[in-house]
Amino acid sequence: MGGIGEWRHLCVDMQRMFAEETPWHVPWMVRISPQIEELAGRYPSRTIFTRFVPPQHPDAMPGKWRDYYQKWWMMTGEHLPREFVELASSLASLVPPARTFDKCTYSPWIDGRLHTLLQSERVDTLVITGGETDVCVLATTLGAIDLAYRVIVLKDAVCSSADDTYDASLELLHDRFSVQLELMETEEFLSGIG
Repeated sequence: MGGIGEWRHLCVDMQRMFAEETPWHVPWMVRISPQIEELAGRYPSRTIFTRFVPPQHPDAMPGKWRDYYQKWWMMTGEHLPREFVELASSLASLVPPARTFDKCTYSPWIDGRLHTLLQSERVDTLVITGGETDVCVLATTLGAIDLAYRVIVLKDAVCSSADDTYDASLELLHDRFSVQLELMETEEFLSGIG
């Protein structure tokens, strides 16, 4: 794996709204939770959990996001109990020293806050886990590549609602971004950093 440098574990949207019975339920989440719990549990101070936070009401969002939340009105703040934005219970106890980072779009990079934070800590490598591989994980990964981080995606610690888009996303990342991105298993990463 080579020297890893200053790294952070960026765990994408492992929240109750996706883990539990809601219209956005991701059944696969249960399969990747042990790997994420292992990595975050060993290195909580290096872990940042992003949280996807829906608006209180569709009109609070601009443009096509407003249309999106008109479709998914039941997932807005006025209908979804606030606790569903929280991390899945198996991960919540790691904060602190793990941190959370709230975002209202698929990508955590839009407003520059996360990149500024990571740069202030001299981070050069991001290890990405979470869900969903073909939406928020993809947006997080592509943004990290654009910002010149070394990116490691743990393929047994990311999930999607559908197998075919999961497979297609990993194939796309591997084929098109192989110089800037590494795919590996969680155990391989953990043994590589000792």
